[in-house]
Amino acid sequence: MQELRLRHKILHDKTDTHFIRYLHKEINWNARIFSIVGPRGTGKTTLLLQHIKKHLDLQTTLFVNADDFYFANNKLFYLAEEFAKYGGKHLFIDEIHKYKDWSREIKMIYDYLPDLKVVFTGSSILEIYKGQADLSRRVLSYYMHGLSFREYINLQLKKDYPSYTLEQIIDNKVKIEEKPLPLFREYLKSGYYPFFLEEDYNERLRNVINISLEVDIPTHTDMNISTVRKLRQLLYIVAQSVPFKPNLTKIGEQMGIHRNQVGDYLVFLERAGLINRLLDSNRKQGSLGKVQNIYLNNTNMIHVIAADRANTGNERETFFLNQTQPFFDVTSSRFSDFQLDDITFEVGGKHKKQTQIMKAKRGYIVKDDIEYGIDNIIPLWAFGFLY
Repeated sequence: MQELRLRHKILHDKTDTHFIRYLHKEINWNARIFSIVGPRGTGKTTLLLQHIKKHLDLQTTLFVNADDFYFANNKLFYLAEEFAKYGGKHLFIDEIHKYKDWSREIKMIYDYLPDLKVVFTGSSILEIYKGQADLSRRVLSYYMHGLSFREYINLQLKKDYPSYTLEQIIDNKVKIEEKPLPLFREYLKSGYYPFFLEEDYNERLRNVINISLEVDIPTHTDMNISTVRKLRQLLYIVAQSVPFKPNLTKIGEQMGIHRNQVGDYLVFLERAGLINRLLDSNRKQGSLGKVQNIYLNNTNMIHVIAADRANTGNERETFFLNQTQPFFDVTSSRFSDFQLDDITFEVGGKHKKQTQIMKAKRGYIVKDDIEYGIDNIIPLWAFGFLY
């Protein structure tokens, strides 16, 4: 265990706490056990290390990575048992999906070590879904999204702008000192992942996408190499559309697979954080047959996967859905772009008219290329301040 403590100490000393992701405030850190899941590269590991550094005693806390060589010859449960025996109170386990039979041992820790608090992360939400079935009544789960536009500004410029409610945003209450549009353009291309501060952003994002396609999804589904190629082909088809309106039968014919397989693959891509589905407003969350449109998960992916086909309208809608879907039941509108509960939104450029929302009980025009709004006109960038 000593070598694990030493590695934790090195990480602890290097951890910067000047910027902390939005999720930290939403987590019940006093819970006995919980997980943080979400797409790769969104900062889950850093969040744990920051919390430890700011709030916990290093002597009674241990952070480990589940794929550490230590676990080649040692069981996770026995580590937890030994740690608790000598006064350990908080055990943090990163990338737990890389540990075989992780859910069984987490359950044992929960059942037999009641005084030990456990937090674990999973870069692949697919494996967390798969393994957590028998833990559903024990484990809270939090989902980490990529950076909001607000977080991007705060991290990039070392600011501390607060988040706003949806009502505040549609009342045009969001104000910042800087000119928002140049920052917004940068964010849309390369600001969704915290590693935008590092070099070779696009290459790093390609690696995130490739690992999700080649490792995370196949591990969950026991796919072979030829099937992984189909998955990549499907993602490319989605990326080339503006946006993608799914016809499972035609896609299946194009890819040489059954339409039901296409539906399954789309579900896998969504759970891996690679796409977002927009459902019909007349139907509830459910089968793929009820999907109205499919978008890439975030605008940065557009510029990496389909840079030659990047479409301004698609980019705008992708951003709006990406920033609102984490917190609202977003569906397609019968006569406009999006429906959030009982509110209708039409997304477009600065010359967008009111025509599409005339039939809406409560409708708003969301315009790109404007700094501030008035009445029922809202700047698109302001929706990046929801979290």
